[in-house]
Amino acid sequence: MKIALMDSGIGLLAAAGAVRRLCPEADLVLSSDPDGMPWGPRTPRDVTERALVVARAAAQHRPDALIVACNTASVHALPTLRAELEPRLPVIGTVPAIKPAAAGGGTFAIWATPATTGSPYQRGLIRDFAASAGVTEVPCPGLADAVENADEAAIDRAVAAAAALTPRDVRAVVLGCTHYELVAERIRTALRLRGLPAVVLHGSAGAVAAQALRRIGARSADAGVEDGGEGLVPASADQGATGVNVPLNGPVNGVPVTGRLTVLLGGRESALPEPALAYAEGRLLVAVSQVH
Repeated sequence: MKIALMDSGIGLLAAAGAVRRLCPEADLVLSSDPDGMPWGPRTPRDVTERALVVARAAAQHRPDALIVACNTASVHALPTLRAELEPRLPVIGTVPAIKPAAAGGGTFAIWATPATTGSPYQRGLIRDFAASAGVTEVPCPGLADAVENADEAAIDRAVAAAAALTPRDVRAVVLGCTHYELVAERIRTALRLRGLPAVVLHGSAGAVAAQALRRIGARSADAGVEDGGEGLVPASADQGATGVNVPLNGPVNGVPVTGRLTVLLGGRESALPEPALAYAEGRLLVAVSQVH
């Protein structure tokens, strides 16, 4: 089995780690666009064109499914990607976990890029799934870039600024950018310092990984997703937003990892970018995968 993941940068690591946890034998192809990152400020047409290039590079490796591990690309490019690649290659998009956050009851916040915050896309999800809930949209300028570059000081500043905009009465936070899931514990700590105890973080990585496995008929004890949507299952509170809770070497959930890892940067085979190794998910992939 082979699963490809695409993003502008290393935001795909969270979903890749979740796939590795659910299916240790799967080969992974990680395709990104470091020369064009970030995609958030780009026009929808530009995002779609760049996403097509990244997806085509991944498709050349003949995966069984393609995860669009990027909220921006899912918003703007998903219909075009599916029109070109499906049904031969199932394409799974990423949707912010607004629905489960609303189902949990109480007020919640959505952390997202400035381009996504207040967008018709996000407002539509709020209208469809959380019309009766108290929702605060929190823009996080610079956070995705800081995560991409593993800039510790910039991450701390951006997280602190977003935490300061998060009302004290919220009981959950939706992480509306895949990059944010890589710093889930920093976000949790910043919210705790603001006096928000036991805030539940809702990420998309685990649900998107499970949906991909289901689309290609893989069996996994953790791969059930009751909702037919994509990226609509929250992680458990003790695992962080990514749901990745595995050792950095050796077996995953007692199963030896036999899957290979292929990294494509701008379509060229390469090693994982150095900043990726600053995160547990990146170190996990290198430690337990057969790097191709």
